[in-house]
Amino acid sequence: MDTDVIVVGAGPTGLMLACELALAGVRTRIVERREAPQPDSRALTLHPRSVELMDQRGLADRFLALGRTVPGWHFAGLDTRLDFGALDSRHGYTLFLAQARTEALLEERARELGVEIHRGREVTGLRQDPDGVEVGVRGPDGPETVRASYAVGCDGGRSIVRQEAGIGFPGTDGTLTGVLGDFAVADPESLGRIRAEGALAVPLEGGLTRFVLIDPERMRTPADEPVTIEEFRESLIRICGSDCGVGRPRWLSRFGNATRLAERYRSGRVLLAGDAAHIHFPAAGQGLNTGLQDAMNLGWKLAAEIRGWAPPGLLDTYHEERHPVGAAVTENTEVQTLLAELVLVPSYRRPATALRRLFDELLGIEEVNRRLAGRVSALAVGYPAAGPDADPLVGTRMPDVPLSIAGSAASRVYELLHEGRFVLLNLAEEQGFDAGEGRADRVTAVTSSTTGHAGLDKVAEVLVRPDGHVAWATRTTAAAARRTERYGALAAWAGTP
Repeated sequence: MDTDVIVVGAGPTGLMLACELALAGVRTRIVERREAPQPDSRALTLHPRSVELMDQRGLADRFLALGRTVPGWHFAGLDTRLDFGALDSRHGYTLFLAQARTEALLEERARELGVEIHRGREVTGLRQDPDGVEVGVRGPDGPETVRASYAVGCDGGRSIVRQEAGIGFPGTDGTLTGVLGDFAVADPESLGRIRAEGALAVPLEGGLTRFVLIDPERMRTPADEPVTIEEFRESLIRICGSDCGVGRPRWLSRFGNATRLAERYRSGRVLLAGDAAHIHFPAAGQGLNTGLQDAMNLGWKLAAEIRGWAPPGLLDTYHEERHPVGAAVTENTEVQTLLAELVLVPSYRRPATALRRLFDELLGIEEVNRRLAGRVSALAVGYPAAGPDADPLVGTRMPDVPLSIAGSAASRVYELLHEGRFVLLNLAEEQGFDAGEGRADRVTAVTSSTTGHAGLDKVAEVLVRPDGHVAWATRTTAAAARRTERYGALAAWAGTP
């Protein structure tokens, strides 16, 4: 093998996945069609769960140093904001950070971990056999074939990896488009007017201003039709009565509401993540975040398979867990898009306006706001438990509770996850606790007390997965019974000793 895993695409998803694989000691090579990182940023935000993932790997400070925190977020552009601060997280905010910055930070980390990143190389074909995958690549030195144990397509909505693997991509074609533009010159007096008309005008770093709008007279324009500055100015005038004084654009782009979800996220030795697996309208900024979370789920499972300790079926749980999340996100964005679109159609404007007012009122109800905030932030994402007798914690994200561990500098759960290993917490402070039942190479076992947390009431032990979700928990008081449960949980998730 030339490498263990070849990752196609050096966007946020591909870089995050490569970091996870390299952290686990897996040889990883990224191939990227572009010769240089993309300077323009379609996405601008990291939601709470994504910031938590960075925290779990000891990277949060790097991102927080370059971004700006925003306590609330929007749903379908409604006036009542989603309150991320009310959620159970140390990071109850959106981090406003340009995608280019996110990619640069992840690339920096990937290189620290020894990931090979090859730019200016386009994938031309893919073939898999029972022992590996061969990927055809065309680069500056001509065509070559790279052989790896696995290949992962992180190469966007038009993924060549998905096509070559024969994975279907059902869904709906685009019926609605919007445009965005980044400008170095804009009239600050006009920004309030365009915001009042439902368009977006936000300051970016470097003195740029981004405008995002849907023009009722241009919203059926095909997504692949280039945007001109003349079109953009005309749309601004129609929407707010002024071209907002915009000068020469730094970047113009059109985006649409085509919505598709891969039939499966795995086909043999080929897997998909990010936009290669799901595309949708960029409602509430969920696309990049969902891709990062795909990568976090897949990385440790694929590494376990390559290193030879994965329990049977572990890699298949990637599709089983993340495909329903992709389905939920695509459905969620379709709802938000419809709420935004209907008010732009003259025949629906009056009832659509009333519908939006109703949703605004509902978002004012604390429980409704909390539920939608949990979905958009991904803090509410949980995975199905293995059986009906599982503890309610199983499958949920582990809260970052404070700990008191003798002889350890770690003071909370997420600090124990920096190495990408399982964490086995002995909260019952049982004496003679076996450190991972012979799995010290992949399980960090600690004995700790913790302050009260509603979800951990009477919990004696917790096995936390490398991606921060709970694999097993028990409230059993008898030490012998707990040991039996623990043995089964470790075998099911962390393989044989």
